[in-house]
Amino acid sequence: MKIETAIKNAYLDLKKNNIKTALLDSEILMSKVLRKDRTNILLNSEKVISDKDYIYFRELISSRLRNKPIAYLTGKKSFWKYEFEINDKVLIPRPDTELIIEQVLKIYKNKSNINFLEVGVGSGCIILSILKEKKSFLGKGIDLSKDCINICKNNAFKLKVDDRLKLIKSDIDNFSSGKYDLVISNPPYVKKLDLNKLDKDVINYEPRLALDGGLDGLSKIRKIIKKTSELIKLNGKLIIEIANDQKIMIKNILIDNGFYINKVVKDLGNNNRCVISTKINK
Repeated sequence: MKIETAIKNAYLDLKKNNIKTALLDSEILMSKVLRKDRTNILLNSEKVISDKDYIYFRELISSRLRNKPIAYLTGKKSFWKYEFEINDKVLIPRPDTELIIEQVLKIYKNKSNINFLEVGVGSGCIILSILKEKKSFLGKGIDLSKDCINICKNNAFKLKVDDRLKLIKSDIDNFSSGKYDLVISNPPYVKKLDLNKLDKDVINYEPRLALDGGLDGLSKIRKIIKKTSELIKLNGKLIIEIANDQKIMIKNILIDNGFYINKVVKDLGNNNRCVISTKINK
């Protein structure tokens, strides 16, 4: 069978299953099977695919038909300027989260030797992107999941920033090491009752630990803000990703813990996406 025909058949199957990116997904999965980039696949679509490769391709398509995310099938995801290794033990990096990188680079444009902490590193996409951009920054990351710590280590090594990174398996409640100029976090913030409203790709495959924010979506955020108020230096910054409807509640929690609200940044969909605050009271 020609590559072109295999892709077309897969596209039709995915389209019938209401996969919005049916053609792109088919091409990406063919790229994975043949270990060639997508452009190469399209330029050589008249070539014949081997039986062995075709069987593997159809296995991947079957998984996609069951709504398994394309990033888990390929084992990688692009974020900021870099490519990160991922698996189904870590949250898939989202473009909206790049706002945190943008804000950090803007705030610390003329500063060096910043010592910062990320709460919940996941794949490492946030902390590692910042370390890659700012060569004199030192980062420390914590996560409850050993799998996340291991994947973050792998990505740090690939991006050659492992010498400026320290990773610790811990939750925020039991962490009390150091004082930081900056703390960042993309915490779980989905309300428990809203979890089943998420896309099948998300709720059936992504780690619930990285999504479940408790009954009001704020249980993890409260802990992070409270503990950060002890870990952060006076005038240090806390940048935290939030859900669109959490702005007022999170502002109040921050103020109660001695933070000044600098601004709330919106994403490209005009949703409230991250809060930037400064520690002003001990």
